[in-house]
Amino acid sequence: MDIYAEITNRIISEMEQGQIPWEKPWLATGSAISHTTGKAYSILNQLLLGKTGEYLTFKRVNAEGGYVRKGEKARMVVFWKWIDKEDEETGEITQVPYLRYYNVFHIDQCEGITAKHQQDMPNSAKADETAESIITGYTAREGITLEHIAGDSAYYNPLADRIVLPQMNQFKATAEYYSTAYHEMIHSTGHAKRLNRLDATAFFGSESYSKEELVAEIGSAFLLHKTGLENAGSFRNNTAYIQNWLQALKNDKRFIVSAASKADKAVEYILEGA
Repeated sequence: MDIYAEITNRIISEMEQGQIPWEKPWLATGSAISHTTGKAYSILNQLLLGKTGEYLTFKRVNAEGGYVRKGEKARMVVFWKWIDKEDEETGEITQVPYLRYYNVFHIDQCEGITAKHQQDMPNSAKADETAESIITGYTAREGITLEHIAGDSAYYNPLADRIVLPQMNQFKATAEYYSTAYHEMIHSTGHAKRLNRLDATAFFGSESYSKEELVAEIGSAFLLHKTGLENAGSFRNNTAYIQNWLQALKNDKRFIVSAASKADKAVEYILEGA
């Protein structure tokens, strides 16, 4: 196997799904770490593993009396191994690095294994009364479920009418937490029973997907401004989204006008009665 090609392909695959491994407004629940040693993997392996928490080899899982659930797929971890290389002309022996790999499973993929290591969160984001009142007022009025899960994702599920956010203590800054919360709230206004804006057939890279993301970003930025939390870094510039927006802008001169108009309606809907 060409390990270099495999590494590149896996990172590209994440990016094509709209996941930029090194850019998130929150810290995941710690780092991807070895279950055996508690040490964090290298930056490259953090990107390859894609999920925080403890990882074990198949052999280690068995040694601790557990097992990997049927159908679970392993993730690759790479490392450098130094090998001796002899110069054909001089006979001199030198050591050269050789890239190797092994497979691991996340602890969530296993049964009978208990986590050993607790990781600290930044605890930098703080609750803001004005910002919280917008969230609670809107979700209570609309019957939207809002959950905080100590994980590595933030999203709105229109089928369950549910917003999922990482825990507040995972965020480095207050504005980043509320920016994320408001982004998902704007998405929720597109539900069929509200502004009926969401396209069920949209996919990452499509114009409708890009437009909805831009609507959510503009709306989020406006709500941050209203609460007084807006700062230079609160309007996220995720590389993948920017590329999509630029392409969409080139294809449709009305794109930004349409997105801003929809964002305005979404904000008004959220603030109704506030």
